[in-house]
Amino acid sequence: MEIRQLQYFVAVAQTRHFGRAAERLHMAQSPLSQAIRQLESQVGATLFDRTTRRVELTSAGEALLRDAERILESVEAAQTRVRLVGAGRTGLLRVGSTGLAAYRQLPQLARIATRELPGLELRFEPDQLTPAQERALEEDRIDLALLRPPLRRSGLASRLVARERLVVAVPQGHRLAGDEPVRLAELRDEDLVGYGVPDSVVDGAVTRACLAAGFLPRRGPQAAQNPVLLTLVAAGLGVAVLPESALALRVHGVHLVPVADDVSIDLALAWRREDPSPALARLLRALDANGFTTPDVDLPSPPAPLDVPLGGTR
Repeated sequence: MEIRQLQYFVAVAQTRHFGRAAERLHMAQSPLSQAIRQLESQVGATLFDRTTRRVELTSAGEALLRDAERILESVEAAQTRVRLVGAGRTGLLRVGSTGLAAYRQLPQLARIATRELPGLELRFEPDQLTPAQERALEEDRIDLALLRPPLRRSGLASRLVARERLVVAVPQGHRLAGDEPVRLAELRDEDLVGYGVPDSVVDGAVTRACLAAGFLPRRGPQAAQNPVLLTLVAAGLGVAVLPESALALRVHGVHLVPVADDVSIDLALAWRREDPSPALARLLRALDANGFTTPDVDLPSPPAPLDVPLGGTR
């Protein structure tokens, strides 16, 4: 049984007339009648009662009509889905992000995608540090990543999303918990709570900024997730230097203060350079057009490895 035969059968069943059905199908009546007889032979049942004045469905024809209409609707829906996927108007994209970007930039990305590509499904994988996201892209576990450049793996492309200043998270009642910006040099005698993950971009950038300010930061407790990290700060176990996306978080007992030093950390969108997905290409164009990314800004190359260890714990 072919799709074409079902289309012929449904046309005759709906019009109850071979001539009108042939006109609808833009074909002659004789091959249409022949196709229906062939279909009846294949299913082993008479589908129409034919007289010189009328055409009516048999009980077998009524049963086939229900299934045929359902099958043809499914075929049409499948064709529509394929066309939309091929045009990048629908499909699934898996999006990873750092923990902080999940509070500010990820909702903005989702709003643009919903408005510009309403048929596109996004599946979010938030709270991943940059090294984990790079691995996930390389292993085809996510399609798009909000992460901290520079990228260390080949085969990935990226565009700048934001260039963020730094803030210091301190416990309430701390000597620096005021409204005035803090210079990094004022953290010389503080334990720094960090992510403690190998190749953490934020930890490395903060360490370099502290070295430029004239001191080696003293390492405090470590936590890979932002809520835990800020909980350690609230408990008075140290202070943390973070990108300003942290301002979107509210943790009781933690005060966020701007850093006065001229230091920033980038946030970028990254994807597999050779990814053929039309949906990804359309989303990237929509994000560019809506000012989410800045395509013309060059992102930094990976810095040289730090040749000094972090300060010891106490």
